[in-house]
Amino acid sequence: MAQIAATPTAVARPSRTTALLTAGVLAGPIFVVSVLAQAFTRDGFDPRRHPLSLLALGDLGWIQTTNFVACGVLAFASAFGLRRVLRGGRAGTWGPILIGTYGVGLVWGGVFSADPAYGFPVGTPDGAPEQLSWHGILHGIAPAVAAVALVAAAFVFARRFAAEGRRGWVAYSVAAVVADLGLTSVTFATDDYRWMLAGGIVIWTWAAAVTAQVARTRA
Repeated sequence: MAQIAATPTAVARPSRTTALLTAGVLAGPIFVVSVLAQAFTRDGFDPRRHPLSLLALGDLGWIQTTNFVACGVLAFASAFGLRRVLRGGRAGTWGPILIGTYGVGLVWGGVFSADPAYGFPVGTPDGAPEQLSWHGILHGIAPAVAAVALVAAAFVFARRFAAEGRRGWVAYSVAAVVADLGLTSVTFATDDYRWMLAGGIVIWTWAAAVTAQVARTRA
């Protein structure tokens, strides 16, 4: 008598594409939660005066370094999942490339640390560093690359959503860009890094939400 039973593990195992997209859904929230937890608990760190990159310094700096690298790898991995789902359609080329670039920017920021500044870590001189180190210069590239990539990705996906008639997602994508750029501008005007952090939270969670949307559409 022939056996026709299915293999349970084969049926239950999620696809590689699903796993890649899930990585992108997790990247933003994990990064945000970790940064906020450190920003309000690290001794001497003041979210008003200190950019989040400084969290990667000091005895507990390994936590933020790990956060940079791990979340960057998750975001980079999700680009391959996005490519699999969107290939041949709108945002099918530049969407994954830009999300992948955002991931690379996070990893870059973790590999090359910023220089101590404004009295953090505790015991270091107050004010900006007199001279940037080579790794401080390289670190400075990371946030710019990640930010530009996400802003461009938001417009790329907004165009896709517009073609699909998803007005809510179009509005969300454009609003995320406006919020990120606007709040970052407030930081430069007020010297309060909390505004920049808030803008970052908006665009980082947008990337996670869009990846989740693509995953739901695929399902």
